[in-house]
Amino acid sequence: GQLTSGSKFHVSVGHSTVMATVTFWGAHEICDKLKRMQNQHQNGGGNGAASGSAAITANEDAEDSAAKSKRGGSSSKKGGGAADKSIHGSSSLGGDADVAGLPHLEFDYDEDFVHQDGYLETLEDDDAGNSGPTGLSSDNDAMPLHWALLHFHTPVYCPLDSLVIGSRLDTDINVNTCRLAFSGRLVERYHPKKDADRIRVYTKKERSGVVCRLGDPHRREDDGRVIRYEVYGSDLFKKETDMTQFVGMKIETDKGDIGSIHSSFGTSGKFKVFFPGGTDVREGDKLHLRFKRYANDPKKAMHQDAVLPKERVG
Repeated sequence: GQLTSGSKFHVSVGHSTVMATVTFWGAHEICDKLKRMQNQHQNGGGNGAASGSAAITANEDAEDSAAKSKRGGSSSKKGGGAADKSIHGSSSLGGDADVAGLPHLEFDYDEDFVHQDGYLETLEDDDAGNSGPTGLSSDNDAMPLHWALLHFHTPVYCPLDSLVIGSRLDTDINVNTCRLAFSGRLVERYHPKKDADRIRVYTKKERSGVVCRLGDPHRREDDGRVIRYEVYGSDLFKKETDMTQFVGMKIETDKGDIGSIHSSFGTSGKFKVFFPGGTDVREGDKLHLRFKRYANDPKKAMHQDAVLPKERVG
């Protein structure tokens, strides 16, 4: 069955098995990182990164004395595949990580991760190319690696690099299904109070409006094309919306032109957009406001990665 974030699993670490709540994320980001590692090793004559699938979690320490030994673990689902030893570590309780097909990765609290509802069995993304669901070798039909956070319900001893296995031991034994859910190894400590805001998981947001009016035409000097530097949009905001919080935010067209909201226009929620490089949009074309919000941001601020192009004189 599906592995949903927030679900409870029986987690085995060392000689103990305890209940833990698991959160998954990072499949796309780990895929990109492993592809970069693979390319580096190929260019240097190595064998490349592993194609196995794994989810790696952070450690957890509780404040109260009854939970001081709580730890988090790393987990993978259907690990496998040969790997270059230089990017693999070992598990202190589970043998050689090379055998499990788990690449040696460090968790970076400064990295951004897109929100996931649970474990992704495939990555249907253009950046995965034609080399399998992880963007790597598909020889072993491996599933994508994930990061995962384990909140143990009772204290358990588990040093870093320990192998952990997540199971659903409460599954009906008469049902013909595998009760093993994931496995992996511990890579990082996590304090539930001090580190709660450090994991940068975000959700992508998008609003769309239309071009309702065009500014004056100009002939761009570098390519001779007739473009507009100013266009006016509608159907993106309500008339009662306070536009001051959106002034300066980036707007994108379907063709990829990027401009910024300059000001409101009238009193019905319309707005003016300035394109420093110019645009050839027409009335009725779509205008997109794309941004992301971080789950742990108390201000719920809107963040954008788009960058305005250089001015192109016309």
